Formats: sequence, structure tokens, C-alpha cells
Amino acid sequence: MASVDMPATMRAVQYSGYGGGSSALKYVQVPIPLLKKDEVLIKVKASCINQGDWWVQNGFLRPFLPKFPFIPVTDVAGEIVEVGSAVREFKPGDNVVSKLHFLKAGGLAEYVAASESSTVACPAGVSAADAVGLPMAGLTALQGLKTIGTKFDGTDTGANILITAASSGVGTYAVQLAKLGNHHVTATCGARNLELVTSLGADEVLDYGTPEGEALMNSLGKKYDYIINLTNSNRWSVLKTTLSSRGRVVDIAPNFGNMVASVTTLFARRKLSIMTLSLGKEDLRFLLELMKEGKLRTVIDSRYPFEKAAEAWEKSMSCHATGKIIIDM
Repeated sequence: MASVDMPATMRAVQYSGYGGGSSALKYVQVPIPLLKKDEVLIKVKASCINQGDWWVQNGFLRPFLPKFPFIPVTDVAGEIVEVGSAVREFKPGDNVVSKLHFLKAGGLAEYVAASESSTVACPAGVSAADAVGLPMAGLTALQGLKTIGTKFDGTDTGANILITAASSGVGTYAVQLAKLGNHHVTATCGARNLELVTSLGADEVLDYGTPEGEALMNSLGKKYDYIINLTNSNRWSVLKTTLSSRGRVVDIAPNFGNMVASVTTLFARRKLSIMTLSLGKEDLRFLLELMKEGKLRTVIDSRYPFEKAAEAWEKSMSCHATGKIIIDM
């Protein structure tokens, strides 16, 4: 069922092969997607670029990626304009957030077909730009905190934890969620973001450019019950020295050495967990409710109009964004 008459084509950004970065992105006019019975058609208001989007361009999923040309970006927010015949939860006019599949993507376009099972209603009062940061980065942060047993109902006694790369998209959510779980949070980031990370609730913030920050050690010298590691520059040999006797690392951005250690070293197998994202719709709904209640916010690095999507892509690839990069349609 469609709410309005729609054009036959739409604007989109796509690339036609691996590599090339932002210069490989092409602005095109393509047909609006046809819906499967369990899908909704979203008129995109905002999309969000994540590192995983350009990892795909660089060949990270090379054996599995569908044929080119390919429209990237998985995280979108907008208004439903049409629903498939089997869709029961949504109707045209609903504002929603959706996480598209990496192998399908399609978020850098005016319209996108999204599965009902990966789409969540956006609460009143939560903007598309704020909501669209959640599907990948917010869920990753939430899973990291859930992995260490964090409760968010006020009953958690809390632990002494370290969050690295705390000014990143995932990191800014992780600090806020950790404080909702009553944890004592030490966080690392660059010097220019110390004040921001403190404002998110971190109890102590380390500049990773200092000897103390490089060593990941807080001012009291107290070892951590848990480390949420969000940067691939931290080696297991350094991380393990900062753990308490029962401490554990949840590595969300493992480097090759840490991945090897997690399966070949007995001590690391007990202390180091490599995390892959597995949370879904109910968890995204939970994060949106926190945002509605004012308990969670999206830190936005920058916003770009659709016409400057290539500039946004380049900014993301620089790995120097503070928070999320949003594209407004």
C-alpha cells in the first residue's frame, strides 16, 4: 500500500568496484526499489556513515558482496511511504529507523526498501539525525556493555571499567550507557575531546597521547574489572597488564595480534573476548526509548547534505570524527 504517488526514479550514490574511496562514489538516478511482501519503503530523511560501510568498499566482504554497482550505507531514518502485503507493524506516514543488511545496503539514496524485522518506530521528539546514529554504533556499544553483564535498571552495583576511543561514534554511546549501569568509567581519547568525554559522564579521561594514556592506567593505578576496547591500536600485551585478577577485555576493534591471541593463548582465551554484533530490533527500541527519556544522546561530528556525501565519506575514512557523521536528504 502506498501513501502517495511516487516518481519512478530516485537520486542515489553508488560505486562500481572495490577501492577508490570517496572519489569512486558516483551520483546517479536509479529506479526506486521494488518491495518484497515483508518490506517497507522508506523515504530517507537521514543516513549515517559507519566505518563498516567503507570497509565493504575496501573489500572486507569481497567473497560475499553482491554484484556492482552498489549503493552503500546501512543506517537510515525516515518516513514510510509504502508497505509490503505481509507487513503488519507499520503503515505509510510512520517515522522509523532501520538497519539495512551489509550485503544489500542502499542507504545513500532518497528511498530504500527495508525489512520489517530490522525496522523500529522512531519515538516522537527524537529527530531522524539523532536516531540514525543508533543502529550500528549504538547497538555495538550496548552489546559491549551487555557482554560484561551490565544492567540498566538501577540495580547494578557497577564495576571499574575502561573504554578506549571514547570520542568515537561507538565510544560516545558506550560511555553514556556505562554510566547508566553505575560503572566507574575511565575513558581514553585525544586531547581535543577530553572535555566532551567528561561531559558524557566519564569519571576520568586519559589523553592517549600522554605516557599515562598510552599505558591505559588511571590516576589511582587501580586495575580494571573490564575493558571495552574500541581501537585496533591497543595490543593484548598492553591490555592484559591493566586487568584485575578476574578482569576481562571485550575487544570490539581487534587487531590481528589480538585475534590470534584470543584463540592460541590460554590466558587470553579466558580474558579476551572478540565481539561481533548480534543485537537486533528490541535492543534498538530500548536505545530509542533511552533517547526519548533524555538519558542517551547522539554526539554528531558533522552533517552533510546529500550532494556532499562524498565529503562525508572522506571524513569517515579519516578516522578522526568525533561522534557520528550524518547525511541529510
